Amino acid sequence: MTVRESSADFGAPRVAVCGDLIADRYVYASPRRLSREAPVMVLRHEHEALGAGGAANVARNLAALGAQVAAFGAIGQDESGEGVRRALGEVGVETAGLYESRDWRTPTKTRILAAEARRFPHQVLRIDREPDGPLAPELRGEVVTRLAAARANSAALVVSDYGYGLVAEELAAEARAWAAEGRVVVLDPRDCIFGFEGISAMTPNIGELARFQGVDQARLDDPAELRAASRDLLARVGCRWLLVTRGNLGMALFGEGIDEAGLAVAAAGKREVTDVSGAGDTSASVFALALAAGRTAPEAMRLANLAAGVVVMEVGTAVCTPERLREQGEDPDAPRITTLGEGRA
Repeated sequence: MTVRESSADFGAPRVAVCGDLIADRYVYASPRRLSREAPVMVLRHEHEALGAGGAANVARNLAALGAQVAAFGAIGQDESGEGVRRALGEVGVETAGLYESRDWRTPTKTRILAAEARRFPHQVLRIDREPDGPLAPELRGEVVTRLAAARANSAALVVSDYGYGLVAEELAAEARAWAAEGRVVVLDPRDCIFGFEGISAMTPNIGELARFQGVDQARLDDPAELRAASRDLLARVGCRWLLVTRGNLGMALFGEGIDEAGLAVAAAGKREVTDVSGAGDTSASVFALALAAGRTAPEAMRLANLAAGVVVMEVGTAVCTPERLREQGEDPDAPRITTLGEGRA
């Protein structure tokens, strides 16, 4: 199956992003010697950087591709929360929808990256600082109230669930309201998948699909097993499309207007993968943006796949620019869409 040539021109639709906001802290270091105290490497600190992860990374990806983006979620009254707000503001994302609370700790992922001089840094350790429990119902309500006020002026909504409690019944009800008014709504799920009936799409990765279906992930390498699991989940959640991201096997698409066999596209990119952090954010962002720009679901999958092939070549939660997406699409060897199970796309 062929689709229209990939294009990075999505226009500039207004897109809302609501979900779990995460601070990504990167500590760069260089190896020096083995410690005398324990059998561990001693690293010399070089520098640090604070970025935006989770739903904030979804917002960054959309902004990088030209969308007008507003972010909605909870942050704590802490350094990490301020860092997320600042990182979003620097790339033009509207942050008035961020609800700041002294009762919430901004989830923070600290990645230690090390490399010799003139070598590519690699992650050697990650430390997570997390809230003591899920987001309280009253805080969820505050965020959803702000999101509801943006519905009339937005073309699409991306919901990013990282399991910290914002994605629950209140947000699901608001997402259904957006979908009922004809807006594109895409959920990148982690825990909460029910209550989103009628939305445009869900974008689980292969591990999440296996968990939702209660099957061993290795079984889903078989196209027949993947097809059965995906079609069953699609029927249970009641959305229009299911886009399954499969890591180095690419992506698969099921749903409205697509043959029961499903469609697939091989992973994009020719170089060795550097870092998969945030690739799912990029996939959900581009899939939603392409749908909002009027692309078909297969076209949206191919564009999402090309963009994911860009960001996995970068360190950390990277974004894909229109120029990089266009370059990927113009590559004559870029993978094409096929029926699932027909060999390399």
